[in-house]
Amino acid sequence: MEQRQLGASGPLTSALGLGCMGMSDFYGPADRGESIATIHAALDAGITLLDTGDFYGSGHNEMLIADALQDVARDRYQLSVKFGALRDPAGGFIGYDGRPASVRNFLAMSLKRLRTDHIDVYRLSRLDPAVPIEDTIGAIADMVKQGWVRHIGLSEVGAETIRRAAAVAPISDLQIEYSLISRGIEDAILPTCRDLGIAITAYGVLSRGLISGHWQAGQQKLGDFRAFSPRFAEENVGHNLALVETIARIAEAKGATVAQIAIAWVAAQGSDIVPLIGARRRERLSESLGALDVSLNADDLAALEAAIPKGAAKGERYPAPLLVHLDSEK
Repeated sequence: MEQRQLGASGPLTSALGLGCMGMSDFYGPADRGESIATIHAALDAGITLLDTGDFYGSGHNEMLIADALQDVARDRYQLSVKFGALRDPAGGFIGYDGRPASVRNFLAMSLKRLRTDHIDVYRLSRLDPAVPIEDTIGAIADMVKQGWVRHIGLSEVGAETIRRAAAVAPISDLQIEYSLISRGIEDAILPTCRDLGIAITAYGVLSRGLISGHWQAGQQKLGDFRAFSPRFAEENVGHNLALVETIARIAEAKGATVAQIAIAWVAAQGSDIVPLIGARRRERLSESLGALDVSLNADDLAALEAAIPKGAAKGERYPAPLLVHLDSEK
């Protein structure tokens, strides 16, 4: 497995990470046994970076990961954890909390659920508009000094916030959506990160399955994020699936799948970018790992750019009520 550095201050990690969210939340029921088997298969393939959030399934995802890792040596993997999202008993989102005292509280619970004595990368999931980012980062930095956290990350914040955070403590990486059809970071966010020596851990590289080559209109079910995602809406999905057909033609010429091309494109955008694979099953994990064997040359990248130019997708990447919480979109 190729290794990539998470920024100037971060750890050396696998070139692909495993995003574990879907094993607990947002995409309908998942099979527990298959989820654990997928985590094991990822580790066996050389993936070391496991990404989660304390609010995924309201703690379920962290406990699932802990069960999967109970017999795995701690130095074989790195845990990237997001915190700060508040949820009610029905699973609804009720805000974000980045207060210093809350940082310590969230961290204590994650350490207990994950059954570990440290988190490798800890990050606020969304900017809390009521708390200066300097206060939140300062609190995580205190946890670094005490050994509970190894590195500080960011999530879905804009260039100004990135600079303010980096002025307080070293930042290893920014976790943010990045794919062939979600390229907003290229204007200001990615250049800012590169200027500061901050890596990108890219989620949504398959745009929640939309550009995986496996999605068909009408598949989304109640309780699935895609049921209310603008890009999957009836008025947009046909246009967006037509973009997938263009990727399929390029994939066929390369002897690869659509998903592999999409993942390889993200990985090809720089050695400071680590794509996160949101696989819930070993079959999908195996396909995604095949992206590491796909080499995109200049002609391939030009063909993809011509077929899917920046801004080609229809619909925002989040519904309007969620989009307002993204500092990265302001």
